Amino acid sequence: MLNVEKKNLPRVLNVLPALKKPTISHLSDEEWLAVNTILDESTVRTILPRLKEAGAQGIVEYPLNKIVM
Repeated sequence: MLNVEKKNLPRVLNVLPALKKPTISHLSDEEWLAVNTILDESTVRTILPRLKEAGAQGIVEYPLNKIVM
């Protein structure tokens, strides 16, 4: 889960893998978005610096117990 300015969204999405596509929600500030996705645990350490470089802020990582497909 992370926040990103609208202008940086394409850069973040180019870095961010997703199970299908990430969920994108508007924040109370119209210029900012919240992005939620599922990542493989093994990619988190390498992808976090790239996300920050792309403009991601307020990154939150939490464990996932189960995915039902």
